[in-house]
Amino acid sequence: MRAHAARRWAGMAITVVFLAACAVGLAGAGGWRALGSAGPQGAGRPGGAARPAAESRRPAPVRRAASAAPAAPPPRNPAPDASTLDARLTAALARVLRRHQGDIAVAVSDPASGVTAAYHPHRRFDTASIVKADILAVLLIQHAQAKAPLSAGERGLTTQMIEDSDNDAATALWDAVGGTMGMEAGNAALGLHGIVPGTGGYWGLTTTTVPSELGLLSDLTSARSPLPVAARRYELNLMRHVEPAQAWGITAAATAHTRPAVKNGWLPAGPTGQWVINSIGVIHRAGQRLNIVVLSSGQPSEAAGIRQAQAAARAAAAAITTPAAGGAAGWPAGSHQTHTQLPRRPDSRSR
Repeated sequence: MRAHAARRWAGMAITVVFLAACAVGLAGAGGWRALGSAGPQGAGRPGGAARPAAESRRPAPVRRAASAAPAAPPPRNPAPDASTLDARLTAALARVLRRHQGDIAVAVSDPASGVTAAYHPHRRFDTASIVKADILAVLLIQHAQAKAPLSAGERGLTTQMIEDSDNDAATALWDAVGGTMGMEAGNAALGLHGIVPGTGGYWGLTTTTVPSELGLLSDLTSARSPLPVAARRYELNLMRHVEPAQAWGITAAATAHTRPAVKNGWLPAGPTGQWVINSIGVIHRAGQRLNIVVLSSGQPSEAAGIRQAQAAARAAAAAITTPAAGGAAGWPAGSHQTHTQLPRRPDSRSR
């Protein structure tokens, strides 16, 4: 009896173990289907190798939110903004103006970097003979529009007008471009604003501002100029060959042994003997090409006005020039100023 009961309990235990094993197998199969998976990698594929158990249990990599790209470091020597350069120029000119009289406006630009500094940009001045550079630019744009070269006679007049600052040649070319109205139309074609041509044939009493003159210099140097490249080179070449007695003004800021392009104007204005002294042009300094404009009036004498123009040009160039290694701020090592020369004859009003 006891043996029979023991055999019955042993059979029941085996049955329970068997049923439990079946239940576990069924639960595992259902689990794969519930997850929507085909099971371990390679399972069910002919010739596929199942991933090792250890690899299949490796946790999935954690996806991290993409972080913003690190900001680019600021440039070591960022270009100063316009207000900073204007302030620097004003400070440099303050030292110059302590020793000089009259009114003055100055502007300088570095076309390569696009930076510009200006002092009294809205103040207007008579041009005196710097308008001759504008007369030639208008003549050249008119010929470019007509697709016609300058005549031999016009070339002779332009050489006399720029290199010798000849007033009769300027009058002839002023009339050739159409006088006041022709200059207005020509300046509009050149994109120049703020230059008001003189009336009644008095081209020397054209009025201008330093930004307007920088615009003229840009027309003579920029690839985006309305003037063809040959026309720009023609005028700049004449300005590089002014007679030595007229190579003063902005040339004082140029590095030695370079070839500045310059046009100056000087005019006794009024019964008190004061002078208009102006200088515009293109120089090279410490490896940079600079366009510089100095306009002034109320100068006590011609010589004093020239000294002021040269000091102002040097200050303007130093305010915008990148210091060279081994040199003082704004000056290249070993550079020096050009020799100051005074004009042999003053400009006068035409007619």
